[in-house]
Amino acid sequence: MKLSGREKASYGLGAIGKDMVYMLSASYVLYYFQDVCGVSAVAMGIILLAARVFDAFNDPIMGVIVARTRTRWGKFRPWLMIGTLTNAVMLYVMFAAPPKLDGPGLVAYAAVTYILWGVTYTMMDIPYWSMIPAFTESGKEREGLTTLARSCAGVGSAIITVVTMIAVHALGGGNERVGFRWFSLIIAILFVLFITLTCVSIREKATVDMEAPSIGQMFRALLQNDQAMTVVITIVVINCAIYITSNLVIYFFKYDFGGTGWFNSYTLFNTFGGAVQILSMMLVFPILRKFMDTIRIFYICLASAIIGYAVLLILAFTNMSNVFVLFVPGFFIFAANGVLQVLTTIFLANTVDYGELKNGRRDESVIFSMQTFVVKLASGVAALIASISLTVFSLSSESTTEAQQTIDFSQSVAEASKNGLRMSMTIVPVILLFVGLFWFKKRFLLDDSRMENITNELKQRA
Repeated sequence: MKLSGREKASYGLGAIGKDMVYMLSASYVLYYFQDVCGVSAVAMGIILLAARVFDAFNDPIMGVIVARTRTRWGKFRPWLMIGTLTNAVMLYVMFAAPPKLDGPGLVAYAAVTYILWGVTYTMMDIPYWSMIPAFTESGKEREGLTTLARSCAGVGSAIITVVTMIAVHALGGGNERVGFRWFSLIIAILFVLFITLTCVSIREKATVDMEAPSIGQMFRALLQNDQAMTVVITIVVINCAIYITSNLVIYFFKYDFGGTGWFNSYTLFNTFGGAVQILSMMLVFPILRKFMDTIRIFYICLASAIIGYAVLLILAFTNMSNVFVLFVPGFFIFAANGVLQVLTTIFLANTVDYGELKNGRRDESVIFSMQTFVVKLASGVAALIASISLTVFSLSSESTTEAQQTIDFSQSVAEASKNGLRMSMTIVPVILLFVGLFWFKKRFLLDDSRMENITNELKQRA
């Protein structure tokens, strides 16, 4: 039975909610604790990376728990709802650090809340993406829903990218610490509402009950799926490149691009980038898909991102002050990022069918738990690299008051620090994108014709 419009819309709303939450954490938790609260940048980098190492054990285990779940509401929706409620609470707590905390106490608070946020996000994210193979068929329906979900996720990310600093300053009256607390509460409430609609509307297809595998069996099944491992490693590398930039771009505008109007320029740039990213998911990918296969689109997107970073590096060293000039490299980077998010999810969903053909199991939860883990791992590695850059290049704020809106921070930053920031947010991502390109080209096999053969063979076995 084909998916109804209501099911598609509700699933898309869930993607908007979950990616608003994720982007708020991925892009602003380092800035919040380091620049607003005063935690050491290196300490925050270590915390964020350590949390991802913890997830290396937590995420696959959560995948096993989801796979073993049997309830009248299915195996995905209960955990989707539980994870959403607990994650919404942790999001608010994380961005509501008590003002009296400082020093080691504040570091401990950041570590505990961020780790708990990651655990609860896993509880929600794994069942959300695991539902795709469970209630869609491979081919156009799966690609269509994946494109829709990724497009909606892009909308959620773009909303956060565009409105966060505007809302923080408005809600806090210029006090970013207060603003982040109220803004995180609003996002948490919207998150719960959107996922609730998803859980009410989506129904899993009936599947044959099977014996739940052990953790050891699930790990072996994952390791035996060479295509799944190829995709997840590619996702790590690409997302690490993207998150390095997203973590550092606010510092670029604040301390390098400068001027008393840095805040307005930052908002304008993110608005443009968010729009490009959404349009690339909703329009560019479907158009390209009519003329070429997914693998060729993947290569084009990587080339586009690399070109964008190269142009951005050149422009950064020209000391230009017109934000509209940055739209040129921004277009190449944001457009590529939008399409790549759709493609990597399609590739991962296809490895579920490949694994069933090869190993005789549909390990949706475990394979998609790896997506959750690797995306968070990438954000942790990127945050560590960004935090080291901030420490090495001595980029931090001495004030978190309303005066921030009128100070030209760039005047007090050494040229060497600016140059280091520019190279960190451009050259390092380019290197990572080339690594991802070579890895994927050498190891990925699931092109369109191969997937068509796999689908036909699975139908014959059924």
